Amino acid sequence: MADEQKAPTEEKQTNCLGCGKPLKKLRRYYRNGKLYCTRKCWIKATKSKPQEGEQK
Repeated sequence: MADEQKAPTEEKQTNCLGCGKPLKKLRRYYRNGKLYCTRKCWIKATKSKPQEGEQK
């Protein structure tokens, strides 16, 4: 029993990826496996990433 390894646990996302604000339970916007505080932050975060075809 002591030799068994526990499965790695994923950490819960606590901040918005668009603006960095702490996420609240009532205001969560879930897209593509990630959490944002609003739709506006989701759009901002996806537009800020350079597209592969656009940069060349």
